Amino acid sequence: MAQTLDPDCSDAPESGDTPRLQVSVTPGARGNVHVLVCGEIDLHNAAGLRGALLVALTTYRGTVTVDLEAVTFCDCAGLNALLQARSDALNVRRQMWITAAGRQVGRLLRLTGTEALLCARPTPAGGAGDTDDRVLRPPAPLTA
Repeated sequence: MAQTLDPDCSDAPESGDTPRLQVSVTPGARGNVHVLVCGEIDLHNAAGLRGALLVALTTYRGTVTVDLEAVTFCDCAGLNALLQARSDALNVRRQMWITAAGRQVGRLLRLTGTEALLCARPTPAGGAGDTDDRVLRPPAPLTA
């Protein structure tokens, strides 16, 4: 059963309104959980995102995957919420990965050097030369 702060990521804001943060937490196989985030992440709602990620970490026992493809804006407060959630996951010996990010979030992660921490292996979504839009995938397991 999905736990949702605002389930419909297709909601467009009324003209002049600020897009709301929408977060959906959906359980998957083997205790894994998928978190879908839509809208804008900023100082005013980053705590809500971190709270949803903490619910995912404490309620489910598997890997937490985060889809940020539909996020249209993310400031440093949003990035901090993601980094804090990653730290929380590591503290309880769990994995949390961003599996998809739109152009703006992907650029933020690359510019701040946090892409490798949160996503590990960026793969261009388009053809050759399309380096601004990326699909982010979890890393391959480390081998000795």
